[in-house]
Amino acid sequence: MNAPSPLHAHDADDALVTTRFTVPGMRCAGCIAKIERELPKLDGIAAARANFSAKRVAIRHDPALGEDRLTEALRELGYEAQPVADNPMGIEAGERKRLTRALGVAGFGMMNIMLLSVSVWAGADGATRDLFHWLSALIALPVIAYSGRPFFSSAWMALSHRRTNMDVPISIGVILATALSLYETIEGGGHAYFESAVMLLFFLLAGRALDAVMRDRTRAGIGALLGRMGKSASVIGPDGSTRRVDAKALEPGMLVLVAAGEALAADGEVEDGTSAIDNAMLTGESAPEPVGPGSVVHAGAINLSAPLRIRLTHVAEDTALAEIARLMDEAGQSRSSYVRIADRASRLYAPAVHSLAALAFAGWMLAGAGWHQSLVIAIAVLIITCPCAMGLAVPAAQVVASGALLRRGLLVKDGSALERLAECDIALFDKTGTLTLGEPRAEIGALSAEAHAVALGLAQASRHPLSRGLAAALLREGVEPARVEDVREVSGAGLTGRWNGMTVALERPEDAAQGIATRLRIGENRQTITFTDPLRADAAATIAALRQQGIAASILSGDRAAPVEAVARELGLDAQAEVSPQAKLAALETLKAQGSRPLMVGDGLNDGPALAAAHASIAPGTASDASQQAADAVFIGEKLMPVAMAVRVARRTMQIVRQNFGFSILYNVLAVPLALFGLVTPLIAAIAMSVSSLVVVANSLRLARAAG
Repeated sequence: MNAPSPLHAHDADDALVTTRFTVPGMRCAGCIAKIERELPKLDGIAAARANFSAKRVAIRHDPALGEDRLTEALRELGYEAQPVADNPMGIEAGERKRLTRALGVAGFGMMNIMLLSVSVWAGADGATRDLFHWLSALIALPVIAYSGRPFFSSAWMALSHRRTNMDVPISIGVILATALSLYETIEGGGHAYFESAVMLLFFLLAGRALDAVMRDRTRAGIGALLGRMGKSASVIGPDGSTRRVDAKALEPGMLVLVAAGEALAADGEVEDGTSAIDNAMLTGESAPEPVGPGSVVHAGAINLSAPLRIRLTHVAEDTALAEIARLMDEAGQSRSSYVRIADRASRLYAPAVHSLAALAFAGWMLAGAGWHQSLVIAIAVLIITCPCAMGLAVPAAQVVASGALLRRGLLVKDGSALERLAECDIALFDKTGTLTLGEPRAEIGALSAEAHAVALGLAQASRHPLSRGLAAALLREGVEPARVEDVREVSGAGLTGRWNGMTVALERPEDAAQGIATRLRIGENRQTITFTDPLRADAAATIAALRQQGIAASILSGDRAAPVEAVARELGLDAQAEVSPQAKLAALETLKAQGSRPLMVGDGLNDGPALAAAHASIAPGTASDASQQAADAVFIGEKLMPVAMAVRVARRTMQIVRQNFGFSILYNVLAVPLALFGLVTPLIAAIAMSVSSLVVVANSLRLARAAG
């Protein structure tokens, strides 16, 4: 019983330490590649790993290298950073709100400037045209100054360290278009391009705001997981007195008293007392787990029936629950193949666009066009090459497909999950709450009406999961509870009371190995009540549908071997039982190392790391908050078929995505030469960029009926 938990692993190389930083400025896969490539070149840094979804960077380094030097190293790469200890949620505070406000301001400005531009497009001239240009300038200048800050600050940070990123050409294009428009307005010229600059900011901000929302949801899952731990504990002193201590102040070796109904605040070993605990978050087992002296218990488990004295072994960040949260955090970064495409593209985009614009300006100057016309053409090149259509190729399809799936009972939380779902070739299912409904259901048909009433009278007095399941079954049948007096609950034994002068009880059968059961005793009469955790009605059909799509399935569960094997036989699946969270994670990593792309479907907190680490993951709506947040998708209701439907829709989505990419490439092949040869103005360039985006969206809308 004193062996260390497998969830508590230590760094194999004690000479190095790992420090984690939040880096809000990571905007693309190119940022990830730059950080992971450049940091290890510095003396004292062995490796760096960037987590894009959490905006974190974990640096393995020599302990002599302090946080200040690591922060400076990241700043030299063009990224502001701060240690995780100073920002534990892993994202810049208020980033989503700032992006949302900037998006709202840009949308307001874009609509109003477009409205003013209608008259100019319709042929307004002279003083009328100048008036509309000035009105547009009065709106555009503050809008661009406010909404462009995310791009301007990022570009300045990169340039100040003699580097570049994708925000540099965006910022240059917006600033030049604004400056030229203001010059045209002052000089009474015929063209101004304020709408082009604001429209560009609006489209780009929309993408970043959605990204921030997704990351907030990801981090909320870890917060929900850690929230299951007790916030404080009653520490027993040497003299037998107790004092309430905050969970953060607990230390290994302390003796604590855990009352019935209380959540554990740390890991430990039971020294005194017998009780039952709800440990479903770690094992996935729906039945309560009996514990006594020598039993190992974990933070977050709920003591159900009697007080326990527990000697603490692991506290705070060393607990099993905190380890699960850490695994979820580190496993849950983007794994999309399109990230790799973006990685390569991001290295080429900025220098390519700058070179094209500079080439256009220089070429037209040499041709005698003059600085004004040459600058207009260069700005048109910067705007028309904005990768909005390519940027929408994936998210537009993902949004439409996600909406179609939502109408059929499946919520996709991470858009990139559709790509990963389309690639999956094996599905791993948890048992309790996933293949089954996860609710102990009492078989009460053999009981008499008198026994029904007595059983309900007893069951309603307990919070035990079996008592709640029995009470729910009886209430569904319209049973009226008998008046049972002097009801008492004895830990590990059951409930006793008095009814019509007789002793009545719900007690644990002598042979509990036959399954989940309780025994009703009325006087000398004893009747056994069995409980089942029924399979979802369409579980077999779902497994068959997955097989038709070329996806093999098996069971990977933390439950006891007997119930897991029973379900495996019924569904014709291979199964592993009594698997710890760490072992589930290892099984997934083994499959991925063999070239498989596993889909994990689970519901318990013990499934959290596996859900985060799998190629794709789905959880039922009845899953724990942390598991729902860790999963890529959540299905609602008792049907399991949304899992197979999600794979089918995901594969159709990726067909549409490839079509969108094809159109985007064709657009650039045709549009860029036109801009280079001076055949489009910045206004036409902005319109062309917008039309290309609309075509991509229209093609994506064909997915609206994909889940039908």
